[in-house]
Amino acid sequence: MEQMTAPLPAPEQDILIIGGGHNGLVCAAYLAAAGLSVTVLEARDLVGGAAVTEEFHPGFRNSVASYTVSLLNPKVINDLELARHGLRVVERRIGNFLPLEDGYLLAGDGLTKAETAKFSQRDADRLDEFNNRLEAIADVLRDLVLETPPNLPEGGLFRALPEMLRALDVGGKLNTLDLTAKRDLLDLFSKSAGDWLDGWFESAPIKALLGFDGVVGNYASPYTPGSAYVLLHHVFGEVNGKKGAWGHAIGGMGAITQAMARCCEERGVNIVTGAKVEEVLVRNGFAAGARTADGQVFTARHVVSNLNPSLLFNQLIAARELPEDFRDRMQRYRNGSGTFRMNVALSQLPSFTCLPGDGDHLTAGIIIAPTLQYMEEAYFDARRTGWSKDPIVEMLIPSTLDDSLAPAGQHVASLFCQHVEPELPDGRSWDDHREEVADLMIETVDKWAPGFKASVLGRQIHSPLDLERKFGLIGGDIFHGALSLDQLFSARPVLGHGDYRTPIKALYQCGSGTHPGGGVTGAPGHNAAREILRDLRRG
Repeated sequence: MEQMTAPLPAPEQDILIIGGGHNGLVCAAYLAAAGLSVTVLEARDLVGGAAVTEEFHPGFRNSVASYTVSLLNPKVINDLELARHGLRVVERRIGNFLPLEDGYLLAGDGLTKAETAKFSQRDADRLDEFNNRLEAIADVLRDLVLETPPNLPEGGLFRALPEMLRALDVGGKLNTLDLTAKRDLLDLFSKSAGDWLDGWFESAPIKALLGFDGVVGNYASPYTPGSAYVLLHHVFGEVNGKKGAWGHAIGGMGAITQAMARCCEERGVNIVTGAKVEEVLVRNGFAAGARTADGQVFTARHVVSNLNPSLLFNQLIAARELPEDFRDRMQRYRNGSGTFRMNVALSQLPSFTCLPGDGDHLTAGIIIAPTLQYMEEAYFDARRTGWSKDPIVEMLIPSTLDDSLAPAGQHVASLFCQHVEPELPDGRSWDDHREEVADLMIETVDKWAPGFKASVLGRQIHSPLDLERKFGLIGGDIFHGALSLDQLFSARPVLGHGDYRTPIKALYQCGSGTHPGGGVTGAPGHNAAREILRDLRRG
């Protein structure tokens, strides 16, 4: 990156936000509501980041990267008046459907216990206690989603005291848990999802259905320590006030970000598309603006990044502007979620061997991964060869809930596929293997639903490399960084900067690489805006 020393013009606005994904839009909406002038720069020709809807085959539209609703924070929904701006979310009729060679397992209201009893009455009898204990922890952690983590700044008592008080507040929330729940919390942060579930249940189907959440977006075995937290991360959500539910945004995930964009525009935010930022401008230790690929310079009093931290600190900021230890740690920041994402246009609904024909089970999250051992082998296989020969596939068919996505009588399906290596071994490129692996994913579904392959009219394929090129998801990482203990809460993205501030003055982060992490939540954008406004009030 070339060194720039020429003087910059006076700041053009109060806030410049880099990246028009959902968290950038949320942050912009809150700051504009406080009376600040805000400009959002988005590299693509439409805002929304990974939460967008596109036509991928004539007459067929679908969510492109993110694909389902649950974690979107209720406070964000209400504060931005997203319903008034056109957002409507409907709940799945059945939560999840796990096809098996000798049957199936359905999960949802009033279903899961009876379904589990088909395989183990003991497991069915334990489900209520399992859910209650998990929910007790999830309730407390939901309260922390909109909190700024305690930071560990350098300096004396004056700087440390506010963080000490914040830590006491967090400790107070955690202290509301009884001793059993505190022990569970320790287990969930340190153990693997597989070990946690093996301690609760004996039958493979219920462990597979619950354990899938431990590997979603997590390039790991379900027996990798720390994967239990990823499972917990996915139970924070709710749909229309119903905790733990999963839903679909009518019009696809782009309906969420388009509603956010309409809120921003109503509040006076200036949104500039086709503006790919190539450099964050820093003057005398302060962020001062950004330069785009076409040479435009945008100046502001404060700059906010909605990008993956690796992209921000390793590519857009000159190394000389960052403290050495911070720079070294950001170069080791871990990305890569083992994700291969597809959309397919279908001439008809699939029919599963274990549960043939149409039905509410086709509105569910359809999980093709019958055991924890299957998931573990998929991970090891990918590590050996670049992708799993028997991959994990979650399929959603949103057109069963939303007829705006496909022509009458036809359908679209989202395929969220794992595990694949973010970077293929032996110098191979995903550009040379994209179609081959896409064929494998479709054939995997076809094994469980014969005729699926023949029903595919068109497809949209995103390898990890495609996800990085198109959406800035480094290594295809849907969470903007691994959800591991060393990259969570006060340590996200790195200890000492878990409060949305960075080593560069007037430069903030508002993306999923900050607390509480990935998923379409809006929480990082909400929290970052609050911290920026606090700093402005302090002068």
